[in-house]
Amino acid sequence: MPRDLDEPLDEAFRISMVCTGNICRSPMAEIVLRDLVEKAGLSSRVIVTSAGTGEWHVGEHADPRTVAALEARGYDGRSHRARQFDAEWFDTLDLVIALDRSHERVLRSWARTEEDRQKVRLLLGFDPEFAGRSDVRDPYYSDAAMFDAVLAEIEHACTALFRQLEPAFRRSPAR
Repeated sequence: MPRDLDEPLDEAFRISMVCTGNICRSPMAEIVLRDLVEKAGLSSRVIVTSAGTGEWHVGEHADPRTVAALEARGYDGRSHRARQFDAEWFDTLDLVIALDRSHERVLRSWARTEEDRQKVRLLLGFDPEFAGRSDVRDPYYSDAAMFDAVLAEIEHACTALFRQLEPAFRRSPAR
């Protein structure tokens, strides 16, 4: 289990963002959502991580275009290292955010219980601006402009997700 999912913040709400290789979309989503959490002063109550459904890039940095897009908007993605999602993580995660329907299907197939399956949600499903769309576009085979556009989508959707979760974090005592 990754150290960040096993940190001594037992009361923390744990979220994992998941895409294919954990080098483009899910690192963007992790960094954006973590930034929102930190700016709200909720870092002790919310842990945000990311992973991929595949193992191709485990241990690698985020794609350089991901790092550049993040940097251009004031985020730091240089320390990211890719990892593969492990079904055992469902035990400690409260929410698993899939970046597209293929990730959602894989994650739900890995879930061992109905409770675990219910933890899996699509990122765009939290944002009414994206009604009718379920997939965050994969920029991997595209150019820097697509990475910027995808990051903008992710920022918008993560903001919508955070707006829905934040009142519960502020209202309820640490778990």
